[in-house]
Amino acid sequence: MAQVLVIFSPEVLLSLLLCFLVFFREEGRNELFRELIAANVAAIGGFNLEDYFPSLAKVGLLRRVVLARTCRLKKRWDELLDKIIDDHATKSPWLVGGVHHQHDEQDQDRDLVDILLSLQHEYNLTRDNVKVILMDMFAAGTDTSSIVLEFAMAELMRKSHLMAKLQAEVRSKTPKSQKTVKEDDLSGMPYLKAVVKETLRLHPPAPLLLRHPSGPPDTESWGEKAEEFWPERFMDGAKAAADFKGRDFQFLPFGAGRRICPGMGFGLVTVEIMLANLVYCFDWELPDGMREEDVDMADMFGVTMRRKEKLVLVPRIPQDANI
Repeated sequence: MAQVLVIFSPEVLLSLLLCFLVFFREEGRNELFRELIAANVAAIGGFNLEDYFPSLAKVGLLRRVVLARTCRLKKRWDELLDKIIDDHATKSPWLVGGVHHQHDEQDQDRDLVDILLSLQHEYNLTRDNVKVILMDMFAAGTDTSSIVLEFAMAELMRKSHLMAKLQAEVRSKTPKSQKTVKEDDLSGMPYLKAVVKETLRLHPPAPLLLRHPSGPPDTESWGEKAEEFWPERFMDGAKAAADFKGRDFQFLPFGAGRRICPGMGFGLVTVEIMLANLVYCFDWELPDGMREEDVDMADMFGVTMRRKEKLVLVPRIPQDANI
C-alpha cells in the first residue's frame, strides 16, 4: 500500500504540472523517483559527519570521500532533473532563446517547469536554483502525503464503521455523472476533513516540526479519548473549529509562525482528494485471516514518521460503482 501511495502522491502533483505527468508515465520513472525520495529522507535523517565538523567542506577530496553516498545521490537527482528541464527548454512554445514570450491562448497549459524557466532572467535563477525548487516541491509533497494517506487508511480499516461513514459521505456528495471525486466536491465533505485532521493529530508526518507530548495522553486538550482515532471530535463542539495554522498550539502538524510549512494548503487538498478517491472508487478489505485489531499502528521515528509495517489491503470494485 505504501508504494502505491508514494506513486499516487506525485501523480496528483504531476497532474497539476502537466508535462511532468507524461515524463514519468511514458518513461517509467516512478520507481526511480520513489527510490530517490527514500534516499533523500535517509540522507537527511542519518548521521552526517560534516554537520559536526563543517570545516570538512573546505577539503574537496576529503569531502568527496566522507560524503560519497550523498554525492552519488545528488548525481542521480541531477540526471533526472536535467532531463526534465532540457525537455521543457527545447519543446516549450513560451521560450525562445531562453526568454519568455506571451502566448495567451496556451498560457493555461504551462506547468511549474515552464514558469520557472520563464522567470530565470527576471529573478536571476540559475539552473541549480530551478533544480532545488523542483526537488523540494516533490520531495516534501510526496513523502509526507503518502505517510498521512497510509495512516488514514490503516486507522479506517481498524474501525470499519468509520470507513463506512466516510464512504457514505463521499459517495453521496459526489455527482453521479463523475467517475472520480474532484476538488470542487470537497467543500461538501466535512467528515472527510475531520478524518484528515484526526490522522494529522495522531500521526504527524514530520514530528520534528511540533511540540509532541511524550508522556501520558493529552487529555486536557483532547479529552479522555486522546489516543483514540475519533474524527467526530472535529465535527462538533469546541474542537470543530481547531485548525493547524498556528493558532491552536495543541495541534501543529504543519508547524507555526515564520517556519510554518509553505505547502500546507496544497498538501492538505492533495491528501483530501486522494483519500476521497480511494474510498469512492473502491471498497477495501484486509487480507484473508487478518482481523481489524491485527493492523499494527507502530511507527518508525525519523525526519518523517512512517509506519513500521507495510499496510496490505485488498481493493474491491463496488457493485454500484460509476467507474
